[in-house]
Amino acid sequence: MNAPDRTPAIATPLVEGEGIVRRFAGLAAVDVDRLSIPRDRITALIGPNGAGKTTLFNLLTGFDRPDEGSWSFDGTPLSRVPAYRIARLGMVRTFQLTKVLGKLTVMQNMLLGAAQPGERLSRALFPVTWQPARRAEEERARELLGRFGLAAKADDYAAGLSGGQRKLLEMARALMASPRLLMLDEPMAGVNPALTQSILEHIVALKDDGVTVLFVEHDMHVVKHIADHVIVMADGRIVAEGEPRRVLAEQVVIDAYLGSHHDVDLRDVIAGRISEREVMSTSTIRLIEENTP
Repeated sequence: MNAPDRTPAIATPLVEGEGIVRRFAGLAAVDVDRLSIPRDRITALIGPNGAGKTTLFNLLTGFDRPDEGSWSFDGTPLSRVPAYRIARLGMVRTFQLTKVLGKLTVMQNMLLGAAQPGERLSRALFPVTWQPARRAEEERARELLGRFGLAAKADDYAAGLSGGQRKLLEMARALMASPRLLMLDEPMAGVNPALTQSILEHIVALKDDGVTVLFVEHDMHVVKHIADHVIVMADGRIVAEGEPRRVLAEQVVIDAYLGSHHDVDLRDVIAGRISEREVMSTSTIRLIEENTP
């Protein structure tokens, strides 16, 4: 039985960009002619290490500034907008290395992701003006912690969480900002298989809730399983994009992963006659095994 098609009939771009360039010491870490992230889809951003994926994330979300180029989020130009304003517009990210605050409780970490009306001096002096909103945010935080399996940890210090639990907390905290686009930088990295499955289910559920998702991932099985759209980067450029199974079978994508080992016979590698570690990463082997006749 074929898997149900999760792809909307029409997917208009939520993020569009042109001529995005970021150089370090004269070398272009990102050099993207055109970028388009479809609305209401799960998009995977893939590519070998050093392809520029995290740098592109940093640029789009205001954590770094480009040397050239422009982009917009739902029609709003963002190329010179600071990170906190981008987040308020509904474009929220997580990090490859989790950014939870270990000396705060899990609940306190969650509340950091919500609006903070009491921080304004004019309202801080009058708690009655912001306490109802605070209580509502606490209820929302408890609901999200329950959804992500962290309800029992609400009053524990975040430093005591496992790596996988920290990933879940960071995703849950990001949802406190009510994002329209959630950008996940390697959400499954360093996570045990049981929690990996949980994270995958949460990502799919986000789309069902109307949240567009862009995530960085190296595991091609994961990409094929949940992504509606794939963008492939290599050497700072976008070299392919489209439906996952078609894109992952393209020679330019295989070449991007193989790099300097383009002359290796893939069937020799798959058959074990040449060591995988001599030529490529495990994720690349998976890619080749699934797309080589």
